[in-house]
Amino acid sequence: MIENRFAQSFNFYSLMKFSIPTMIMMVFMSLYQTVDGVFISNLVGEIALTALNVVYPFTSVVIAVAIMLASGGSAVLAIDMGLGKEQRAKENFTFILLVGILLAIVLTIAGMVWIDPIIWFLGATPRIYQMCYDYLVVMILSTPLAILQLLFQTFFVTAGKPKIGLIFTLLSGVANIVLDALFLGVFHMGVRGAALATAIGYAITALYGLGYFALQRKGQLYFVKPRLRMDVLIKTCLNGSSEMVNNLSIAVTTLLFNLVGLRFLKEEGVAAISIILYAQFIMTAVFMGYANGVAPIFSYKYGANDRPQIRRIFQISIFFISALSIVVFLLSFVLAEPIAMIFSANNLYVLELAKHGFYLFAISFLFTGLNIFASALFTAFSNGIVSGFLSFLRTFVLLVVALLTLPNWIGVNGIWLAVPFAEGIAALVSLFVLYVYQQKYHYAKLKNQPHIE
Repeated sequence: MIENRFAQSFNFYSLMKFSIPTMIMMVFMSLYQTVDGVFISNLVGEIALTALNVVYPFTSVVIAVAIMLASGGSAVLAIDMGLGKEQRAKENFTFILLVGILLAIVLTIAGMVWIDPIIWFLGATPRIYQMCYDYLVVMILSTPLAILQLLFQTFFVTAGKPKIGLIFTLLSGVANIVLDALFLGVFHMGVRGAALATAIGYAITALYGLGYFALQRKGQLYFVKPRLRMDVLIKTCLNGSSEMVNNLSIAVTTLLFNLVGLRFLKEEGVAAISIILYAQFIMTAVFMGYANGVAPIFSYKYGANDRPQIRRIFQISIFFISALSIVVFLLSFVLAEPIAMIFSANNLYVLELAKHGFYLFAISFLFTGLNIFASALFTAFSNGIVSGFLSFLRTFVLLVVALLTLPNWIGVNGIWLAVPFAEGIAALVSLFVLYVYQQKYHYAKLKNQPHIE
C-alpha cells in the first residue's frame, strides 16, 4: 500500500519535519540564483550586475508562468488526492505538465523574435546593452528547462517526496556554482558563461523529474495518459493567479526600481538595488519554502474535510511565521554589511549605498512572512481570487504607489522604504482577510485549544 504522508495527524514537530526540506530547497535555490550575481559582480564588474538586473523582468515572467501552474496545480492535485480521486490526480498532473511545456515553447519563440525590443524596453543603456543581450539570449533558450525545474520542485512536494526535490535542488545549485567559477574565472566567458551555468543547473532537476515521473509507477503521482480538462486548467490558473501576479509584479517593480535608481543614482545605484533585491530573495526564501511546504497539506485536509487538523496546522503556522519574521529581521542587520561586501568589495560607493539601503529595507521582513503565508493559504483552499488580490495589492499596487511617491517626497531613502511601506500595509489587509474567512475555511482557533506540542 502506498504511504500517504498527507493523511497523518500533524503536530508542530511532524509539520516542521515535512516543511523544512522545502524551506531548505527554497533557500538554496535562492542562493544559487544569487551566485550569478556574486560571480559577475566580482569577476566582470558591478556594471555587469546592473545588466543582469535590467533583464531580470523577463526571467520573472518565466517564473510567473511556472509558479502559476505549479502552485495552482498542486492545490488541485492535493484536493483530488484528499477526495480519494488518485487516477484523476495523475491525469491532471500529466496534463498540467504538458501545458507548462507548451507555454515554455511559446515564451522561447517570442523571446528570441523580440529580444532587441525587450532589452531596450527594460531600460538598457548603450553602456550595458551588449551584456544584457549576451545574458538574456541564453536565458530565453533555457526557458523550457527553467519551467520544468520549477514545476518538478513543487510537484515532488505534492507527491509527498520533498526530500527528492531538495536533493536535486542542491545538486543543481552546486553545479551552477562550480560552473560559474569555471566559465567566469577560468574561461572568462563573461555574463554569457553565468547564464549558461544557470541553464545547466536548471537541466539537472528538469531531466531527472521527467525520468522519475515517467519510470516510477508506485508513487502518488506519475505520468499517465492525460485527459484534456479545460475546467482543471482554468482552476489551476485561477488558483495560481496570486503567485503569477506576484512574479509578474516583480518584473514591473524591478523595472521601476531600475528606472528610479538610474534617475537618482545612475548605473551604480541600480547595482546597489540589485544587491538588496538579491538579499531579499535569500531572506524571504524561508517564508516561501514554508508556505509551499504546508500548502499541499492544507489542500489535502480541506479536501478530506479534516477541520481539527486545519485549525491545528494554521495555529502552528502563525506561531512559526511570527517567530521566524523576528529572526529574519534581526539577522538582516547582522548580514547587511557582509552581503554587500560579497557583491561589491571593490567599489566603496556601491558598497555604502547597498549597506545603508539594506538597513532601511530590512523593516519589510517583519511583515513579508505573514503576507506570503496568507496568499499561499487561500491558494491551498482553491480560492484564487482572494489569493490573487492579496498578492496583487502587496507586490504591485502598494509597491508601485510607494516607488512613484516616496522618492519624490524624501529622496533616495524613499527607494529603500518602498518595500517596507507596501509590506506593512499589505500585512494589515492580510490580517483582515484572514479574520473575515476564518469560519468559511475552519481555521479559526477553538476555545480550550491545547498548546502547541
